[in-house]
Amino acid sequence: MTQLYNKNSEIEKRRQLRPNIIKAEKLIWDKIRDRQLENCKFRRQYSVDKFIIDFYNSELKLAIEIDGESYLQKGTAEYD
Repeated sequence: MTQLYNKNSEIEKRRQLRPNIIKAEKLIWDKIRDRQLENCKFRRQYSVDKFIIDFYNSELKLAIEIDGESYLQKGTAEYD
């Protein structure tokens, strides 16, 4: 079976994204980290195949993606 979630090949990409969090992501992360929201465990910069999700809760199978300024670049919406 092929591993699709948090692939080792995406580790470096996830690490680079974490310190470069946009303001909207930081606001959300400050509210959902450490089980602050309904005691749910969220992970940030979680990968599925070659894509990086901003926040993910495995119990709920809930992915949260925050659109920021990078989405204004040509071709980004089509890629996502």
